[in-house]
Amino acid sequence: MSNSNFKIKGNNMKRSILLSLLIFLVGCYARPTEKTGLEGKPMPDFDLWLADSSTYFNTGKISSGMPTVLFYFGPHCPYSKAQMEDILSNMKMFKDVNFYIFTTTVFPEMKEFYEHYSLGKYPNIVTGIDTAIFFPTYFKAQGVPYLAIYGKDKRLKEAFVGKVSAKHIKRVVDN
Repeated sequence: MSNSNFKIKGNNMKRSILLSLLIFLVGCYARPTEKTGLEGKPMPDFDLWLADSSTYFNTGKISSGMPTVLFYFGPHCPYSKAQMEDILSNMKMFKDVNFYIFTTTVFPEMKEFYEHYSLGKYPNIVTGIDTAIFFPTYFKAQGVPYLAIYGKDKRLKEAFVGKVSAKHIKRVVDN
């Protein structure tokens, strides 16, 4: 094989890698809405074991009147961490939105996530564990982060798997 053939193949390989990377990045940030068949349905009732380790909270107690985001996360997932950082860096925009942030992992991992992001200082964020693994079963969630966005009437507007921009969450909440 001549040296010029190697250069051509090398350039094609570089283009292929760049194209693959571009497709991957677009896929990460241009998330389509997850079609659940639950759109327009009321928020389900399920229990969260809260970060204080002694309280259970049932989502049926979430009052209507404010939009709600249910955020199912993985404590070690880089996309869940990026989602949390994006939400927190835009909290001024979300002052009138309730966030229920939860996982299905063990308590120490949830608590570490809770403390790392200082979630206790936000009055509109509740953090816990879905010990019954209700949420991923109900939504047939194939991964994390998974966000279910509910309107002021507690009816599902949209759901997403993967990181979603804070601006997009706000757009869904406001419509």
